[in-house]
Amino acid sequence: MKAVKLTKLVQEMNLKNLTPEVDMEHVRITLPDINRPALQLTGYFEHFASERVQIIGYVEYTYLMHLNPEERKRSFENFVSKQIPCVIFTTMTEPDEDMLDMGRKYNVPILVTEKTTSNFMAEIIRWLNVQLAPCISIHGVLVDVYGEGVLIMGESGIGKSEAALELIKRGHRLVSDDVVEISKVSDVELVGTAPDITRHFIELRGIGIIDVKTLFGVESVKNTQSIDLVIKLEEWSRDKEYDRLGLKEEYTEILGNKVVCHSLPIRPGRNLAVIVESAAVNHRQKKMGYNAAQELYNRVQANLARKKED
Repeated sequence: MKAVKLTKLVQEMNLKNLTPEVDMEHVRITLPDINRPALQLTGYFEHFASERVQIIGYVEYTYLMHLNPEERKRSFENFVSKQIPCVIFTTMTEPDEDMLDMGRKYNVPILVTEKTTSNFMAEIIRWLNVQLAPCISIHGVLVDVYGEGVLIMGESGIGKSEAALELIKRGHRLVSDDVVEISKVSDVELVGTAPDITRHFIELRGIGIIDVKTLFGVESVKNTQSIDLVIKLEEWSRDKEYDRLGLKEEYTEILGNKVVCHSLPIRPGRNLAVIVESAAVNHRQKKMGYNAAQELYNRVQANLARKKED
């Protein structure tokens, strides 16, 4: 099971730690969901998601402040004693000293943020979804072509890295060469990145390893990119039929998500970089509602209909 260190969460979300005495190094977040303890502060703990990050917003805070000191202390102690990972106070609310004492007593970090509850919840859920997303590593090259994430796949030595290098020279950006780490951040979005050890490097057979960022500048690389299109390179076969119109979309499945996929036969003289560029722009046009193949089909049908009338 993937997990995120609480210390990393504190750093990324710019949280203020009010209980530095509590050791956060061992605390791990394993779920991208959060919980706002409403009923729990009244003493109802059935179905309490204690493993989630706990957020106390302005409404929960004002409820606690309306209790007398003894009731407030008892309510908060019952809450933090359930082995929760942390408590985050939002909207510039700050816990009183009794609450901080309860956090220290049960080793629960008490954190605060100046952001409003709604904005902070949206931000932390988005970040945790990315950090805890299901992830796989596949063999391929990921490039950003006109804003479209193109994953180039194929057998070793078929020319994936060479195609990527030509795309970089044409002004596009490299995300990863050889190994792409893909995370499923939602049911419709896959995000790819490079392993830390190979980031910004490309391997070219006969030359060796080159540093793309150093050779072509920082504008030629990118750390992460959503995957919009898959292009599979394969040796051209005289016996295989290849799609020449593109009326029907082909898909490949990655982590349960379907991604549009094109198979490109490799033959001498084909400029792969130009073909990949064209595929990326064509895919973008389709997303915007224009399908060139469908337009040609409609013209042919209209022409046939006119001839029949004549």
